Parts: sequence; C-alpha cells; structure tokens
Amino acid sequence: MDEIQIYFLQIVLAVGVTIGSRTLDFNDKDQWTLTIVRYIVYILAIQGIKGLSSIGYDVIHKKRSLNTRLLQNINGLQMIMFVAGTTILLSNHQKLFAEDFPMIFIACLIVEYPEIETKYAEPVNYGVGMACNYYEGYLMHVIPSDGGKYGGFVHNVQSYESREGIVVPVKKLFIIITKSMYSPPDLEHFNKTNREDLPKLEACTEPFPCGAGSADDALFQSLDDVEKDISCVKDRSYKNSTYKIYRRGRPVCLVAECATPLHTLHRVMQNKDLYADLAEINVEDVCNDFCAALTRILARSSECRDKVELVHYDDTDPESNLADVLLDKIKELEPNFEQLISTRL
Repeated sequence: MDEIQIYFLQIVLAVGVTIGSRTLDFNDKDQWTLTIVRYIVYILAIQGIKGLSSIGYDVIHKKRSLNTRLLQNINGLQMIMFVAGTTILLSNHQKLFAEDFPMIFIACLIVEYPEIETKYAEPVNYGVGMACNYYEGYLMHVIPSDGGKYGGFVHNVQSYESREGIVVPVKKLFIIITKSMYSPPDLEHFNKTNREDLPKLEACTEPFPCGAGSADDALFQSLDDVEKDISCVKDRSYKNSTYKIYRRGRPVCLVAECATPLHTLHRVMQNKDLYADLAEINVEDVCNDFCAALTRILARSSECRDKVELVHYDDTDPESNLADVLLDKIKELEPNFEQLISTRL
C-alpha cells in the first residue's frame, strides 16, 4: 500500500514538473506519445540487460543451472510493455534505439554505481539471518561443551555408546536438508515402504519399563538431554535423536535430524495469506543462502567445526532413498566404519 501511494505521488510530481516547464507541445500529441514509448523501451531494455547480466553471473560464477526458478523474477507485465512499445515504434517507422540511447545507458550506469557501493550497508538477507539464528539459538547449545556439567556433543555421543553398547561410527550431527524443506516428525517417513530390498531408517527405541505401556510400545532413545537456563527459561531442554540404518549387514547408528529453520520456512510458504511480507521471496535462493551461510559459519567456528554435517536430500524424487544417502555420507566421512561397528554387538 505504501508503494502505491508513493507511486501516485511521483505521478503528481511528474505532471507538475511537466506543466511547469512548459516544454511539451501538446499540439503534436503523436510525437510526444512516441517519445514516451521510446523512453519506456529504453528503460525496459536497460533493466533487461541488467537482469540478463545477473542471470549470466549466477550461471557462470555461482554454478546455478538455467532453470525456471532462476528466470521466475522476470516481470511478465514489463515484458508485455517492451513488446508493445517495440511494436508501436516499428509500426510508426520509428527507430527502436535512437542516437540518444547510448548516452542514456551510460548515464544510468553512472547513477547506479553509488548504489553498488552502499549495498554493503544493507541488512543481511533472510537465509543468512536464518543460519545465524540457527547457529546461535540451537547448535551452540548442543554442540560445544559449556565448561560445566555438559561435556559437548561428542562426549554425549560417547556416553550413549557406553550406555547402549553400540558404536556410532561418525560422531557428527547430521542435518538433513530436504529439497521440499518439509521436516516430518520421524525420519522413517522417508523410507521406501514398497522396497524391502533398500536400507531403511528407524529411530532407536527401548522397551517401556515393566508395567508401563503396552507390549508393542517403546521409548524413543535420544542422547542425554542438554538443560540450560536460556532467556529467563530455567532448565530449557535440548535433545538429539538417534537412528539406526537397517541394511544387509550390521545396523549403522547415527544422530540425525532435519533443519528446523527450513521447516519453519516451509510452513510460512504454506500460509502466505498470514505472512504476506514473505509471499514473493525466492524459496530456493533462501535455502541456498541458508546452507551457504551455515557452512561458512561452521567452518569458522572452532567450537562446532567438524561436528556438524549438512546432508542434502531430494525428497521430491521417488527413486531417492534417504538411508542410502546417509550411508554414502558415512562411507565418505569414515571409510572404515564397517570395522568400527563390528567391534561391539
């Protein structure tokens, strides 16, 4: 609404300046109409060149594929205006680009340069902000030692190994980055139920204590809870769930979960009427920015470096199996994991 009001204010000012300058000859309406159309084509052409340059940069330097998502920022109405303006000029035997176009183009580039210099002062984008919040608001509570009663994530995994008599071959927190950004309550959701020959994920469980629950009930196992006093909340609890990958060999244990900030973004996109300010964001760009920023933060962090692993999973591909993706990642990180898990029953 504010943008519309500002737009109409600009129109009023433009009309006032035009009338006050007395430079337009309203007796030659055809000529000044064609002049306005030509300048519209100029402006749209300059914007189009900038857009094509941006797409080319993304494809060449950021290695992004030239797909519909990359092209979705093209304004359809402006494209129609450009085609219509071009048609009007050509049908009236007018030059599409007159002698003044190069000068106007150069002037636009000169005026735009200070904007490039000030971009460094702009606020961080949504994806980077999500990564910072996730790191400070969650990972820093569950990964490093607090120097007191909590010994850190690796120590927590080792305690779990001793308690359960198992081996977790890769002592990292696996964060699943799903393509859809959806995070189910349980990673078993990603198992291929119609393929018994494929590895599958199951949450580690233990039977209920005697007399509690039914015979088929079980308690889900997690690493020891991390309790901290955070933001005036006493003994706030954080926990990480353990899973087993069942396959044609010994099960493989790991600690894994989905990226909750991306799941939150997924929910936001499902409720665009409620979050109108974010309705037009490019979700793929936000996800890419989140992953890139989080990777940079983790690489710079002496407390979390080499303790967190991002795993990308295309949950929209019916042929892709998360258990296989995680097994491949475990093999990559710990080639001798088979020998490690065979040391304990």
